[in-house]
Amino acid sequence: MKPKMTIDSIRMKLDSHLGKRIKVKAHEGRRRVSIKEGILENTYPSIFVIRLDDESGSGRAVTWSYIDVLTDSVEIQFLDDVQEVSADS
Repeated sequence: MKPKMTIDSIRMKLDSHLGKRIKVKAHEGRRRVSIKEGILENTYPSIFVIRLDDESGSGRAVTWSYIDVLTDSVEIQFLDDVQEVSADS
């Protein structure tokens, strides 16, 4: 069994991928899942920001907390090196 990640380890892992493409799979309850792709723009003490890719060119930003990753509500996949971040890794 792999050791669980902590909020600090999740943040450090995201910090090392700033400016890179990522895919976020968010479980929104009642079997609803949204998948978003974009650039990891910034990390803050309790949240991280992703600038989304979209056809309109508006470059909308969305945020998630590290707690979402820790509780497996959000899964992150780094598209540049095909690594996945979840609470188990």
